[in-house]
Amino acid sequence: MPLQMTGAPDEPGLLGLPWSTPLEEWPEHLFVALPRGISRHVVRFVRLSGRVYAIKEVNERYARREYRLLRDLTRQDVPAVEPVAVVTGRTDLAGEPLDSGLVTRHLQFSLPYRAVFSGTLRPDTMTRLLDALVVLIARLHLAGFFWGDCSLSNTLFRRDAGAFAAYLVDAETGELHPRISDGQRAQDLDTAHINIYGELLDLEAGGLLHASVDPLATAGEIIRRYQALWDELTRQEVVPEVEWHRVDARVRRLNSLGFDVAEMYMQRKLGAAGRLIVRPKVVDAGHHQRRLLRLTGLDVEENQARRLLNDLDAYRAARPYPRDEEILAHQWLSEIFQPTVQAVPRHLRGKLEPAQLFHEVLDHRWFLSEAAGHDVGLTTAVRSYVGNVLAFKPDEKAVLGEPPE
Repeated sequence: MPLQMTGAPDEPGLLGLPWSTPLEEWPEHLFVALPRGISRHVVRFVRLSGRVYAIKEVNERYARREYRLLRDLTRQDVPAVEPVAVVTGRTDLAGEPLDSGLVTRHLQFSLPYRAVFSGTLRPDTMTRLLDALVVLIARLHLAGFFWGDCSLSNTLFRRDAGAFAAYLVDAETGELHPRISDGQRAQDLDTAHINIYGELLDLEAGGLLHASVDPLATAGEIIRRYQALWDELTRQEVVPEVEWHRVDARVRRLNSLGFDVAEMYMQRKLGAAGRLIVRPKVVDAGHHQRRLLRLTGLDVEENQARRLLNDLDAYRAARPYPRDEEILAHQWLSEIFQPTVQAVPRHLRGKLEPAQLFHEVLDHRWFLSEAAGHDVGLTTAVRSYVGNVLAFKPDEKAVLGEPPE
């Protein structure tokens, strides 16, 4: 059987690699020194024309199967490494068969868990990284993917613009279904608990785990956080367009679990209310400030930025057609934020800075809507807040030693 390369390789040099030689015997000058995770197979990184590819040597059946799974996951926008090609029909110089090669594109700025989890990693940062793994498992399950071997070893972590993300790197044991069953999810979670506990024990034995981290408690907490996130993500909720306080409540519950909203949108059928879909993410400190400043020019505190971005994302989700994020941010600023601040009588504006004022109006609107059982609207909320709350607050500028405008 002649050498065959199946897939969509974008680099002709892949065909010129020494496929007639076992991967671990390839010349060193071909390899890129990048950290590798623990794998049952030989894995090496190769640079060609400025691009880096990961090559895994594996049985042809599993190579083809994993290639198809990774390709299907990529099409569904699930965080996973991108498959490039499968190389089959390999033989050595004596004509003896060699395992096939699975070629994937190396995920830039990503690291295996052993390179990330070190004694220098702060416990709160480690928690956010583990939360990223929780998000990955939930997203895989939403896509109908049964992992079969949930573990840190089969995951890559990447920090990108303040956000933490986990990516599937090994789909060899996976199965893709139209819908995953509760039994399959339970099996994945049992496997994850055992694997993660063992991997954290391994880090502890090597002196790479922070002394404050309990491997068993941490592994259990990951499973508990997954269950809470799964329940929040899969709750069937029909949201009429006039009841956006329920959207706010959904985001608040997600925030209380420690997650932020990466994407929020509505699934609508003609003549029917929309079904709210939220996609979670895990972010680093300062992420919300940077994003809000980039989109609107508003320079505010982190918690204020988070609250304002939640409202901006809800505003985007309510639009009937998707539009550019920067354009919608400008519309939100001119149609929602600025009119709300300007609706406050001038003599009361010195009591709070604009971002804090808007944040408190949103909170007030939420409480009023919960009590009324429907969205009272921003105009009603501003009027009630000004008359019942803001009028009795001390001037913030005066408290800071500055005369109010």
